[in-house]
Amino acid sequence: MQVQGKYDAKFFLSEQMTRAQGLKLKRLSEEAYQPGQYARDLSFSEAARRIQALEAEIELANSF
Repeated sequence: MQVQGKYDAKFFLSEQMTRAQGLKLKRLSEEAYQPGQYARDLSFSEAARRIQALEAEIELANSF
């Protein structure tokens, strides 16, 4: 949501994750053998944080 050309941070902190985020998070959590990282009721920002952490972990594991 935009407010006068700026993003409303409160909106993104409280908004539920998008469908795309949910699908990506589920796939990454399964790939990283961490199914507990996926939950249906996450906020947009929490889902983004978990996706970023899982991507970094998978990238690190693949570097060995």
